[in-house]
Amino acid sequence: MGMQAFVVGGAVRDELLGLPVQDHDWVVVGATPEDMVAKGFRPVGKDFPVFLHPQTHEEYALARTERKTAPGYHGFVFHTSPDVKLEDDLIRRDLTINAMARAEDGGIVDPYGGRQDLRDRIFRHVSDAFAEDPVRILRLARFAARFADFRVAQSTNALMQRMVEEGEADALVPERVWQELSRGLMERTPSRMFAVLADCGALARILPELAADAGLMRQIDAAAGRRLDLPVRFAVLMHGLGQAIGDIAKRLRVPVDCRDLAVMTAREQGMLGQALDPEAAVTLFERCDAFRKPERFAQMLLAAACFAPGAETQAPRLLQALEAARGVNAGEIAGRFVENKAEIPAAVHAARVAAVAS
Repeated sequence: MGMQAFVVGGAVRDELLGLPVQDHDWVVVGATPEDMVAKGFRPVGKDFPVFLHPQTHEEYALARTERKTAPGYHGFVFHTSPDVKLEDDLIRRDLTINAMARAEDGGIVDPYGGRQDLRDRIFRHVSDAFAEDPVRILRLARFAARFADFRVAQSTNALMQRMVEEGEADALVPERVWQELSRGLMERTPSRMFAVLADCGALARILPELAADAGLMRQIDAAAGRRLDLPVRFAVLMHGLGQAIGDIAKRLRVPVDCRDLAVMTAREQGMLGQALDPEAAVTLFERCDAFRKPERFAQMLLAAACFAPGAETQAPRLLQALEAARGVNAGEIAGRFVENKAEIPAAVHAARVAAVAS
C-alpha cells in the first residue's frame, strides 16, 4: 500500500454540506516520522507526530490510536506506526459527521455512518472513546450553535449525562470552557449550545448561575442575528446576573473587555431604556467612564437593545448627548481654577450638562 494521505474531519463534513472550507487537516497512513521528514515535511507538535507540508503548510498527522490514562483530557498516550489503519484513527474522533475522510482520488471513506447522520441532521458519537474527553461535550454543544437544525442522538445525550454524573465535566480546564463557550456564542444560534449543555446537565456544572430560560435565549440569538461582537454577546448573556458576573469571569478566566462590559451593562440596564435628563445622562457617562471609552459605552447600548425595552429608541439620543458632552474642553475649564483645584470636577460636570441641554 505504501504511504497514503487523506483529508479528514471538518473539511470533509463542510464540503458535503456545501459550505466553504477554510483549512484541511490531513492524516497519513503507512508512514513513519522519518518518511515524512525525507519528503520535506517539517515536524511540529511535541506530543504526537504532526508535520507541515513544505508548500501548503497544511497540517499532516500520522494516523494514530490513543488510550486514556488519567481523568480530564491531559491523560492520553498516543501510539503511531505505519500499521495503524485509517479506521483506527477515525474511530477516536468525536462525532460520526467529523469521522469521515476523503482520499486523494476524491473517494469518501465513511466507516461510521457520518454521511447518513449528515443527511438525518444528527450529532452521534463515534465510539465510547467520546467519554474519555469532557471537552467533547462543549464541542458538540458549539456545533449545535453552528448547525442549529441538527439534534443530538439519544444515545449520545445519555452518554453525556453519564459523563456529567461521573464528574467528568468538573475536570474541564477553565480556559477550554471559555474557548468553546466564546466560539459557540459567535455562531449563528448560540441558544442551541445552551440547550444542549442544559439537556445533559453540563450547564449546571459549568455555569450554575445561568438560568437558560426562553427569553434570555431569544435575546442572545437576537445579538447573534445582529452580528454583534463577542463582548456584546457576552454582556447580553450575563445581563441578569449582577454580582455573580465577577465570580463567573474569575472562574472561567473571561477576558477583561468581556468582563467589564458585562458588569457595566448589568449595572446600568435600568437606565438605558429611559429618557434621561441632561444631569442624569452626564452622571451616567461619568459612571461608565464614557468620556475615555466611548466605544465601550456604544457597545453597552448595542447589548441593551437586545433585552431592554426602549433601549434601542434611546440609544441615538444618548450617543448624541455623549458627543455634545465630549465637546466640552475640560482642560480649558481646569485652567480657570488654578487657585482652587477641588472645584474643577463640578465645573466640568456643569459645563457638560449645559452642553447636553443645549
